[in-house]
Amino acid sequence: MSPPPETVPFFSQWETPDMTLDVLADGADVALRRDPLWRRSGAETLDEYAIWAANICGMACLKMILASRGEIVPTIELARRCTLYGGYVVNEGSIKGLIYAPFVSFVKEAFGLRAEVMTNVATSDIPAIMQRTRFFIASVSSSIRWPEREPPSKGGHLVLITAASDEGFRFHNPSGHEPATQADAVLSPADFDRFFANRGIAVAI
Repeated sequence: MSPPPETVPFFSQWETPDMTLDVLADGADVALRRDPLWRRSGAETLDEYAIWAANICGMACLKMILASRGEIVPTIELARRCTLYGGYVVNEGSIKGLIYAPFVSFVKEAFGLRAEVMTNVATSDIPAIMQRTRFFIASVSSSIRWPEREPPSKGGHLVLITAASDEGFRFHNPSGHEPATQADAVLSPADFDRFFANRGIAVAI
């Protein structure tokens, strides 16, 4: 696959990007309390960071989109602002979201981004979508970090597609467990399809 038309900065949903395996082994609440860089997230407390960081793959995707035009906004600051629009529902330490429609309103009003919720998207449709927009936030299984495995289900996690063709999809995965599965990971359309839940958000800057 050809190089992307421009470099899109990568950000993990945890402030220390190589913590994914620790999170999988020990659970987010335990592992993320060991993250020495947690304050960079915009969290006010370690408790706040440990709760949010496991749920903000969407905000990590948004942070990367904003960074591509030179704006750096901490992920949990984004999450708080998105929550005000209804993009997350927070209830006694549990977090539901990302909820797509309020997210679209949030990014339009806060950052002037043009975004569209898309459902019933065939994997083969994504290259055409990418021809008329800059990014596609795709709902996939988090096990996309292990493309050689069969996913237990589709959806539940978000990745940022930065380039797509009939030969392959290039994407940033906020919870990749090693460099090759974090920034500019590439899968064939057939492999991507095994993880893709046929929905997402197209975003133009």
